[in-house]
Amino acid sequence: MNLRLITPLLLGGMMTATPLLHAQDAAVSFRSLADQYFEQVTFKFAPTFGTMAGLHQYDSQLENYSRASIEQEASALHSFEAKFDAVPAGQLDLSTQGDLAMVRNNIRGNLLALETIRAWEKNPDNYSSGITNSAFVLMERKFASPDERLRSLIAREKLMPAVFDEARKNLKNPPKIYTEIALEQLPGLISFFQHDVPEAFADAKDQATITEFHKTNAAVIAALQSYEQWIKTDLLPRSNGDFRIGAETFSKKLQYDEMVDTPLDKLLIIAYADLHKNQAEFQRIAHEVDAAKTPKEVLAELATIHPAPDKLLQAFHDRFDGEIGFIRSHHIITIPSEVQPTLEETPPFMRATTQASMDPPGPFETHSTTAYFNVTLPEKDWSPQHVAEHMAAFNVGTIVSTSVHEAYPGHYVQFLWVNHTDLSKVRKLVTSNTNVEGWAHYCEQMMLDEGYAQPGTGATDERESNLIRLGQLQDALLRDARFIVGIKMHTGQMSLDQAIEFFVSDGYQSRSIGDVETKRGTSDPTYLYYTLGKLQIMKLRADMQEKEGAAFSLQKFHDDFMRQGGAPIKIVRRAMLGDDSPTL
Repeated sequence: MNLRLITPLLLGGMMTATPLLHAQDAAVSFRSLADQYFEQVTFKFAPTFGTMAGLHQYDSQLENYSRASIEQEASALHSFEAKFDAVPAGQLDLSTQGDLAMVRNNIRGNLLALETIRAWEKNPDNYSSGITNSAFVLMERKFASPDERLRSLIAREKLMPAVFDEARKNLKNPPKIYTEIALEQLPGLISFFQHDVPEAFADAKDQATITEFHKTNAAVIAALQSYEQWIKTDLLPRSNGDFRIGAETFSKKLQYDEMVDTPLDKLLIIAYADLHKNQAEFQRIAHEVDAAKTPKEVLAELATIHPAPDKLLQAFHDRFDGEIGFIRSHHIITIPSEVQPTLEETPPFMRATTQASMDPPGPFETHSTTAYFNVTLPEKDWSPQHVAEHMAAFNVGTIVSTSVHEAYPGHYVQFLWVNHTDLSKVRKLVTSNTNVEGWAHYCEQMMLDEGYAQPGTGATDERESNLIRLGQLQDALLRDARFIVGIKMHTGQMSLDQAIEFFVSDGYQSRSIGDVETKRGTSDPTYLYYTLGKLQIMKLRADMQEKEGAAFSLQKFHDDFMRQGGAPIKIVRRAMLGDDSPTL
């Protein structure tokens, strides 16, 4: 209960009881409505998300990909939109007002996706990768016995072949790039069901269950193979659609997902300014490393300074104690738990698209609470050149920024705060990428700015310290390039080829990375949220410092930020600074 509401009642007698009770009633009513929304819409239409959240009553259910189900979901969203619009926001406390805004935007973002963006009509990978993820989330965590989880998987697998019947009905003139990406993904997905899924349940003991699984799994494999053939022969020749969502939809998506209403032309000015600042800093430090070389030549040298592939996991693990020690000695942020994440090789299903990731349990998971730090190692059949290109992403600089981003004090520490803070259900289930990814990206720069990776503190000498800073800047330039490419591609100002070239020339990335990043941007248009969120957090911090002066505490600032969950920065700003001034 909010003590700020209780105090006037205690001091002023019964005269204030009625407004207080009204506020309490309004909050209780909102919480009840939010519970109904999550149960009747969120988890009903996305049971895989229920499994991911740790709510295992949804484990045997699968998303219904039919047009009728999509229309039912849209109808339910419109109904709840009206109900939440009728909630008297003025009667709610500040935190609950933020929750209300988050739910309303979540509904509007989902409606935009279903009714305007319409990936269900355009993206064939949504179906094949969608069912694969539904299997994966039952495999990755041992929240129940192998037999119990296998029975849930069987229930889902029985529903999977029908998904591709719906895909054949729904898909209409998809963009060629989407169809090509789906075809690139499918061999790995088929292999996943052929090899990885059976291996994950090798400890299952009930023979009848195992026998049934072999039948359902074979049917899924056959359905995927048939789908792949249909895409090649039928869908690909008629894939002439446009992936671009346009300026109006782009702006709405930013408003609903991130509560950012800055005009796109102004966002581009902000993005280019940050890009040019980071390029200039990269050039300055590269000159310090070797004045006889160009920045790109120094970058090429940096790419060769990495651990051996079989030492990569240990290299990340070796970073943890130093990062934790620095965070504590320099009062960066409170770390709520002594438990460290478990380092593992990235699961096969994720290796094609993920170099490193943090995989924490869902907010309601009670049985399998380990957080996994996944790192993708080179495959045994790769050529030496392929291995070298892959390991360049784990150079001495990017290992530090990746470890900081994923673990300390990035994603893992934020996950610990979610688990150790009395957050509302809304803030456990609804998050914004400008907060979550913005925080992790902000940490990469913040840690170095505060002195981490100086000689004797994460670096052996000045040269290594400079190389680590170059790695951080290379990652920042990657995110700057995403910012610009996302807007320009989806508003018709940049072609796919121009986007790839921009990642290479201005983002300081390899051509292969540029290709992957451009493909990602076609279906993840607002992947500017890394830099956008980082800049919002930096402005909030500067404004807090200006307000508090000598009393400002970096640790308190970061702790208070964590207490807001993954809310959009506008809501965080309102809670911490008490104003509605621009976040940029």
